[in-house]
Amino acid sequence: MKSKQERGLRELYDDDPERADAIVFGRRTERGRRGFLKSAGLGAMAAAVGGAIPFARNLPGGIIPAAMAQEMAMIDGKGPITVLGDRPLNAETPAHLLDDAVTPNSLHFVRNNGLVPDMATNMDANAWSLTIDGEVHNPMTITLGDLKGKFDTVTAQLQVECGGNGRAGFNPPAGGNQWTVGAIGCAEYAGVRMRDVLNAAGLKDSAIYTGYHGNDVHLSGDTTKDVISRGAPIWKMMDPSTILAFEMNGEPLPALHGYPVRIVCPGWPGSTSGKWVRRIWVRDQVHDGAKMTGTS
Repeated sequence: MKSKQERGLRELYDDDPERADAIVFGRRTERGRRGFLKSAGLGAMAAAVGGAIPFARNLPGGIIPAAMAQEMAMIDGKGPITVLGDRPLNAETPAHLLDDAVTPNSLHFVRNNGLVPDMATNMDANAWSLTIDGEVHNPMTITLGDLKGKFDTVTAQLQVECGGNGRAGFNPPAGGNQWTVGAIGCAEYAGVRMRDVLNAAGLKDSAIYTGYHGNDVHLSGDTTKDVISRGAPIWKMMDPSTILAFEMNGEPLPALHGYPVRIVCPGWPGSTSGKWVRRIWVRDQVHDGAKMTGTS
């Protein structure tokens, strides 16, 4: 028996807008869609955006109402942020909501390359472990308890920004998520300095770069494939502002932001701030992991 393939809302509309209308709104006809918009469906959408939807009766078929996209984000504890894609989930914060000195978790942008791992929503954080190996004298595997008990905890307000922020303004257009200016956030993170952990592992003279590996799941479902595996030079990892974070704004990291532990590498593209991290591979060369080579 062929297994049912998981599909995102946007993927569904890209493939067959008319069929998508039938699934989402219940009927294929434009008349049926408008009937939905004049009834309870319109009320739900208005509630999602916090106001009336003008000219709703003229809403054409084959599009995804922004209110529905924003509602999707709210399911995971997010506020009114704009979803650019749902598989993988990528969402940015409207610029007028970025006035806070510290960005609330509910308004922090989301950048994923794969699927959020199940362990991020149902795993006991005490079962998590991190391996540090490669060009080190003392390869080690540490737990969350080790991080909290053996290293100094630091708290800092750190900025993370997607390298594609502002891409929607490029001319000629560039491929990828069409971020406007909302793929940026400044949260207050608590964790340990990356350099303290690397020093505990004992860096060899040959160590020049790191590569991280996370628990996120490839869109194909193949657990042997890395979704993304980027890294940074040793000198950047030894910067005191680069941390292994386990809290975000006074709470355990939300699932969408890397629970239970992530890297925060401020000042560099957000892709170097790996989420759901499980391994840090110390290299004697520039890391050549997934989305580190070629045009990546």
